[in-house]
Amino acid sequence: MKIYYIKFTKALFINLAIICVLIGLFLSLILYEPVAVFNTFVPSPIYKGDDSKPNIAFACNVVWGTEYVPEMLKIFKNNSIKITFFLGGQWVKDNPDVAKMISSYGHELGNHGYGHKKHSTLSLDDNKKEILSAQRIIEKYTGHRTRLFGPPYGDFNEDTLEAARDLGYQTVLWSIDTIDWKGDGPGNIINRVLKNPHNGAIVLMHPTEDTVKALPVLIQKLKELGYSITTVSRVIQ
Repeated sequence: MKIYYIKFTKALFINLAIICVLIGLFLSLILYEPVAVFNTFVPSPIYKGDDSKPNIAFACNVVWGTEYVPEMLKIFKNNSIKITFFLGGQWVKDNPDVAKMISSYGHELGNHGYGHKKHSTLSLDDNKKEILSAQRIIEKYTGHRTRLFGPPYGDFNEDTLEAARDLGYQTVLWSIDTIDWKGDGPGNIINRVLKNPHNGAIVLMHPTEDTVKALPVLIQKLKELGYSITTVSRVIQ
């Protein structure tokens, strides 16, 4: 039997080292590529919550209508209801006492951006700036760190969703729109909601005169249908 010996030269050693490095790089790509894909996943906005339970969330966007907020808070308190108020950062800066009042009533606070801009027109960095600016001023005056982001006008793009995700937010829209800003009467607000109430619904509203007039009837009707009115976090948990 013949025994063969391999003579290790410097050149052979270098070639073997290069081969080992290349194999290592190849294996690392195979092993870690799925993780990279997972980390870049951008979640879709949330339009409604758990449809197995008869809960309906009220989501009130606040960037104007300040004069109607106290009456809304009184109505919710009288009915033992807590909802989610999405606050604009500039509005909080201009109305810190009202923002504190909302918080003091125990309602959930969401982030509605700072300057009520169309977020689909903003870059990734500018989306982050809008969300962060609102977050900081809401926290400054209420002590609450927001976790839900409601883009103004329901307007967003991929950068908006990515910015919200990177900052630890869930992006929330709605499944029922009261269109209360239209000013066509409380009856139309009530009809729009009662046309299709459903488990896990997120009902969008604003502080308006018509909304204040519609709320007592709307709350009563939804309760008669067996629904509990609550916060966005509760229906999406």
